[in-house]
Amino acid sequence: MNYKIIEELSLNNWQPLSTLLYDGWVLRFSNGYTKRANSINPIHYSTYDLNQKIEECEKIYSNNDLSTTFKITPFVKPENLDDILEEKAYSLIDCTSVQTMELDSIIEPTFHSVKLDGNINVEWLDNFCRLNNVEEKNKDTMVQMLSNIATQKCFISLYYKEDVIACGLGVIEREYIGLYDIVTDIKFRNQGFGEQLILNLLKWGKENGAKYSYLAVLLNNKPSLRLYSKIGYSEIYKYWYRVKENV
Repeated sequence: MNYKIIEELSLNNWQPLSTLLYDGWVLRFSNGYTKRANSINPIHYSTYDLNQKIEECEKIYSNNDLSTTFKITPFVKPENLDDILEEKAYSLIDCTSVQTMELDSIIEPTFHSVKLDGNINVEWLDNFCRLNNVEEKNKDTMVQMLSNIATQKCFISLYYKEDVIACGLGVIEREYIGLYDIVTDIKFRNQGFGEQLILNLLKWGKENGAKYSYLAVLLNNKPSLRLYSKIGYSEIYKYWYRVKENV
């Protein structure tokens, strides 16, 4: 399988506020909210002088009050870009595992106290920001980003004794459901609620035509890695970011 499709889906289903296509590279901007939506994705062939191109990207991001951030996947062009950025004193951060699974044998959830919404709403947004400690200044940007997703989506909230203790987002495209923004109240972690949230979300995905699922998880997040492995996910590749603070 060509795993580059997962990168395409990730770009489509975590929408930035604006995008600049620059000689095969995809430059994304979202007021600094999440590295994924404020980074350079060098996934197509490059023809310009590489040093000049990197310098120009640095100027563009600096002019937008952002650090210059490259997302480094196995599909970057040119293939030695990571080494070049390291030589230019770019820091390596956030090593991440991209994982997939087939949904044909996914188990049924046993906890059904969930609410599913096809569009973002104030209740889901407030609960997510509370559970994930999102700053108030980022709320408007987040709403715009999530509203820009063009494919079928599901905002899920899991209730326990009338309180939302977990929530997340699923997006379906090309028979894949991507999982984003999965978060559980810190007081209720390691009790199975996160697993039940995901199983409910995958059930929705399967009912709406998804045959596969993908997600990205930080490699230092051991509890989430164990959970996703238990559900049935396995790694297909890794990525990380190269970051340079603009002066």
